Amino acid sequence: MTISLKPDFGPNDCFFPGLPKIRSLDIDLQVFTHRSFYARAAHVFEDLPGDLSPDNEKFEHLGDSVLQTCITTLLMEVFPGLRVGPATKIRSMIVANFTLAQISQKYRLPDRLRLHPAQAITLRASSNIRGCSKFLYPELTDPQFIALNFHPANVFEAFVGGLYVDQGLEPVQNWVYPLFRPYAIAAYRIAREQHGLPAMSPSFDPSTGQFSSNGTHQANGKLNGTNAQNGYHPEPSQLGNMSTIGHLALFNQHVQRSNKQVEWVYSDGSESDTAGDGNGYSDMPGLSPEVMVKGTKVTPVWYVKVIVDGQFFGKGRGNTKKAARNEAAKEGLSMLGIEVW
Repeated sequence: MTISLKPDFGPNDCFFPGLPKIRSLDIDLQVFTHRSFYARAAHVFEDLPGDLSPDNEKFEHLGDSVLQTCITTLLMEVFPGLRVGPATKIRSMIVANFTLAQISQKYRLPDRLRLHPAQAITLRASSNIRGCSKFLYPELTDPQFIALNFHPANVFEAFVGGLYVDQGLEPVQNWVYPLFRPYAIAAYRIAREQHGLPAMSPSFDPSTGQFSSNGTHQANGKLNGTNAQNGYHPEPSQLGNMSTIGHLALFNQHVQRSNKQVEWVYSDGSESDTAGDGNGYSDMPGLSPEVMVKGTKVTPVWYVKVIVDGQFFGKGRGNTKKAARNEAAKEGLSMLGIEVW
């Protein structure tokens, strides 16, 4: 399924960065040359040393790798606490063809692409890959023009590769970072919701648009974690004495201190309320009575309710059991009279 990101570049996209200029005329020309332009054979293992292919496919191949590197580095800077699994998922959303095609169209890169008219009309259009200035091919009729196929995402990657060859990595980063930062934040929101978490981490400061570099959260005016402000990482032997972060850990901490009995009752959406307490999974916000979303092996949905000393304390759902428990623990903390965000 294609996920459409909604980046925020300010009113009327006023913060959308301009397109850098490739200085070399030869590189610039090749970046915008589709392989159909010279009608060269596609199934060739290697070009002859004196007859290298003049199209943009090699730049596209290079640009894909450079872009992946830049986005990975950007995510490490913006979300320093993000683990590899979620980071990979977020990066995939950011560099998806659908997203790159939108950016390419915004820069009107496809308008500059050189296609061979005789072959262009035989190519097939796809839902995400249409658009070209008709002045390039005034001899084509409207149906032929609609049938033009070129990939705005590929042209964008070719431009990234060309800029890298022309000027190196730093100019690419100086352009790509502000361009993809709003996309990264939008993808981060989606990924958190898919993991059953609030859309934004408490470490995000909306006034600055920055995330805290140490990933720590503040609650009730106190910083959780031992020496967290200094980036201190405790030894394993010290973990038992340090404060914990998160609704689930805080909830467990309080019920354990009170010597209460805790029971977690799970469902994957294929069954109804098993506890018979009137507070079943089916009455969760957003779900009609006795209706539950059943997950799949790829995208599971877990429902859980927490019972403390035989009393219902909360319910939650998420893509993992832990995420569902965390949501239920948030309600449980309220039942214990503990204020949470």
